[in-house]
Amino acid sequence: MLKKLLNKKFIITILIIALVGGFLGYKIFFKKDNQVRYVLAKVQKGTIVVSVSGSGQISAKETIDVKPKISGEVKEIYLAKGSEVKRDQLILALDDKDYQKAVRDAQKALETAQLELDKLLEPADDLTLKQTENALTQAKEAKKTAEDNLKKAYDDGFNTVSSAFLGLPEIMDGLDDIFFSFDYNFLQFNIDYYVDAVKIYNEKIVQYRNDAYNKYQIAKQAYEKNLADYKKSSRFSDAETIESLINQTYETTKNIAEAIKSAKDLIQFYQDILKARNSNPETLSNSHITSLNSYTTSINSYLSSLLSTKNSIENYKNTILSSQRTIEEKELSLKKLKEGPDELDIRAKKINVEQKEDALNNAKENLADCYLVSPLNGLVADIKVKRGETVNSGTVLATIITKQKIAEISLNELDAAKVKLGQKATLTFDALPDLTLTGKVVEMDEVGTVSQGVVSYGVKIALDSDDDRVKPGMSVSADIIVEAKPDVLVLANSAIKTQNNSHYVQLIEGSEKTKNNLKIGSSTNLPKEAKIKNQTVEIGISNDSLTEIISGLKEGDIAISSTFTSATQNNQTQRTQQFQIPGMTPQRR
Repeated sequence: MLKKLLNKKFIITILIIALVGGFLGYKIFFKKDNQVRYVLAKVQKGTIVVSVSGSGQISAKETIDVKPKISGEVKEIYLAKGSEVKRDQLILALDDKDYQKAVRDAQKALETAQLELDKLLEPADDLTLKQTENALTQAKEAKKTAEDNLKKAYDDGFNTVSSAFLGLPEIMDGLDDIFFSFDYNFLQFNIDYYVDAVKIYNEKIVQYRNDAYNKYQIAKQAYEKNLADYKKSSRFSDAETIESLINQTYETTKNIAEAIKSAKDLIQFYQDILKARNSNPETLSNSHITSLNSYTTSINSYLSSLLSTKNSIENYKNTILSSQRTIEEKELSLKKLKEGPDELDIRAKKINVEQKEDALNNAKENLADCYLVSPLNGLVADIKVKRGETVNSGTVLATIITKQKIAEISLNELDAAKVKLGQKATLTFDALPDLTLTGKVVEMDEVGTVSQGVVSYGVKIALDSDDDRVKPGMSVSADIIVEAKPDVLVLANSAIKTQNNSHYVQLIEGSEKTKNNLKIGSSTNLPKEAKIKNQTVEIGISNDSLTEIISGLKEGDIAISSTFTSATQNNQTQRTQQFQIPGMTPQRR
């Protein structure tokens, strides 16, 4: 019985020892594995930079096509494709022969205009005054001579009219006898006899008779009125009356001449018809034609004298008018010479000089347009013509690009709203991974481009320095600094917590010694004397890694960036090792 009791106590003792050992082993081996560890971040002063990124291509900062303003033949080409060129350096020239002549002509025209102005501004000399006075005197004398000649012409004209009316009555009486006498038949006028004698052979004689009769009546009426007016006038009548009488007599004489011609045509047609039939005309008809020929000679003499008188009167009147205008011009010229040029004349000459100067400047500009120069420093990207070719104005002859390059990138509308002109940028290149350049924003699109519902804006960044390895067309990535704050408190983004629209951090509190011993940036245990406090903070700008602390913390404060347990870490490691392929090292996640 005692032996059984002792065995039972032994077993219980062993169980107790096992339980205590197991408990102690658990405490030893598992408590450490489940310990919480922290990654800490320190509040520091520094510069926080916010940037936006975009990609695009490199291009020349400026590309300019060189075009002529004029047409012409390419005379010389001074640079080849790929040549470096300076601003205002000559690239090529057009034939300038015609434009050189235009400049010379414009210079001569300007010189002439200037001489005219200078002459106008000079005071008149004695010789010029005397010459102008003499010209005025000559004009007055010419007018007086013309007036005297006109007066004499009126007298001569009246005499001519008088001479005409000495012979016209006889001619009119003679016509009347030839037409209306009864020389062939006491019952029939001569004019009717001529018709009836041959009408049976040619009825056209009737037309001749009617024409002769009508023109005789016109001449008779004009003669009778003219004779009456002549009888009412005298050589003492006024010039207007005498001139009217001369013109009237001239017209009357022309009418009589027409009547004589028609009478002669009538009788001549009568004779021709009879002679054609081998018949002899009446002998008296020959006498009539002889008389008519005599009348024609007299009438032509009167017409010539009257026409000469008419022309003389008209010429003298014109001479008087011309002389009067000359007198007025010379009087005005003499007055201007004595008084000097007026402001209007001076202004007119000055305007003429200005116009000639403008013409010369235009000619020089056209000449200058024959020489095409580079508008900027850069490279000749292309020469598109050959010597001797004829080109039109506006044709692209060469292309110039700047050596300085720009990056043209595209940004979405959210990033584009943050970008401003002048902001700095960092540039990297796919083709040149070891090269990083800086630049600044020089241009932005005002209107976005929509593609598949996405709005983007073009941005141009000028490179601060040139690198020959960078070529137009290369791909480029740009980080544009849209905001930067120096000397501010910053903290890692992972340390900032958000709750109910407010921000806080898990601040580590403790003595300075305790905080100085803490490890920053790597996982660590917190000592027992370190306390964790939720501290509300006000934040400012942030980027991918840091956030600005406006208030709530001070420089040197330490906050928890992240928290994890070693047990979790060990379990994850064990699981990774369980699935590890032999011979391979696990990769970082």
